[in-house]
Amino acid sequence: MKFLYLLFAVFLLIFQATSGSADPLFADTIECRRQGNFCRVGTCPPTFTATGSCHGGLLKCCSK
Repeated sequence: MKFLYLLFAVFLLIFQATSGSADPLFADTIECRRQGNFCRVGTCPPTFTATGSCHGGLLKCCSK
């Protein structure tokens, strides 16, 4: 049973998220975030307007 601790530690190292792994892969998402906006599924919040798309057109780029 002592090997379970070692196995758990190995799994943590294998499945650990690396820095930069959550960077957007789509050019429209990068452009949206570069302008200080954010991406959202569905409609933008009441004080924001949709100015473009994100994730290849699946999400909306919301800005003030």
